Amino acid sequence: MARYERWNAILELLAQEGRLSVEEAAASLDVSTATIRRDFDQLAQQQMLMRTRGGAVAQSVSYDLPLRYKTARHAGEKHRIAEKAAELVTPGAIVGMNGGTTTSELARSLATRADLNADPAPQITIVTNALNIANELTVRQHIKIVLTGGVARPQSYELIGPLAAGVLEQVALDIAFIGVNAISVESGASAHHEGEASVNHLLMSRAAKVVVVADSSKVGTRAFARICPIEEVNVLVTDANADKAAVAAFTEAGVQVIRA
Repeated sequence: MARYERWNAILELLAQEGRLSVEEAAASLDVSTATIRRDFDQLAQQQMLMRTRGGAVAQSVSYDLPLRYKTARHAGEKHRIAEKAAELVTPGAIVGMNGGTTTSELARSLATRADLNADPAPQITIVTNALNIANELTVRQHIKIVLTGGVARPQSYELIGPLAAGVLEQVALDIAFIGVNAISVESGASAHHEGEASVNHLLMSRAAKVVVVADSSKVGTRAFARICPIEEVNVLVTDANADKAAVAAFTEAGVQVIRA
């Protein structure tokens, strides 16, 4: 197990239990206690947990893990979702995209699509508030990048706040892809952080078509801050493990569900 995967697993265990001993973590992850002690110390230095005698307790921020720790979760599903979502983009489209692991995968899928690489002139325009996506795609000559301003959140690499809103209010998008922390028919699409939710809602409000990309672990759940009601979502792209009853409920609510 790679270091970041192991750290992610430790943080998820702490989020569930609140407290974890070195021995419990070592047994759960099948590694040595020495490895876990080093992991605990390094995570404590980054203020992701608090060290105790013989273990660790969760920090209040552990529910909203930084993007680098989220990448390993459901990686295969996110890649398939991204590939399927990329098929919805036509050459010449103006595309909105927020931050997150699934939208980052989508950005890579668009960057490598053969029909979008046919000419050195820009073939699509991507408007995003995600620093990592803009950084990856800036070198792609066939993609025009428009990056919002704003204050950076280290958990998601997203720019939020009034400066981000200032740019988004001036653009019109053909399609917006929104990564979420949760989505359900009853609660709509939601995020852990209210600042992200606000910018994400503005981003999607500028688009003719709104597509939520979310792996099955987020389907049928809700998070703290609502991005939008379900009526504002046109398409949900998820994976084949999504609960059938939940999928049926989305369909009944008028949302097209694509399973990758």
